Amino acid sequence: QVRLVESGGGLVQPGGSLRLSCAPAESIFSMYHMGWYRQAPGMERELVAQLSTSGTTNYADSVKGRFTISRDNAKNMVYLQMDSLKSEDTAVYFCNAEPIIRGLQIFWGQGTQVTVSS
Repeated sequence: QVRLVESGGGLVQPGGSLRLSCAPAESIFSMYHMGWYRQAPGMERELVAQLSTSGTTNYADSVKGRFTISRDNAKNMVYLQMDSLKSEDTAVYFCNAEPIIRGLQIFWGQGTQVTVSS
């Protein structure tokens, strides 16, 4: 079982920035691709950004150029830097760990609320 703990959500004005953090309970970056998903009310959960074990990144078109996913191996942390936030970025954001071996369990954090509003 991999436990993921998110932090950093909150209320921010349009155009502002937030940084989300995800702390796996153990060092898993060599075995899991790390990602951030979000789910707005009445919507399906969607991929925001993903960081592979090799360092390759993938972003949703809606956040390209505004969001950056990164990890700090020494601190065992994954981050999502969100800049130029828009009201449509309002959602619950979830940290995700997807194993490189297909068929093994995918793990999720509990979610952190991000609200972009003036």
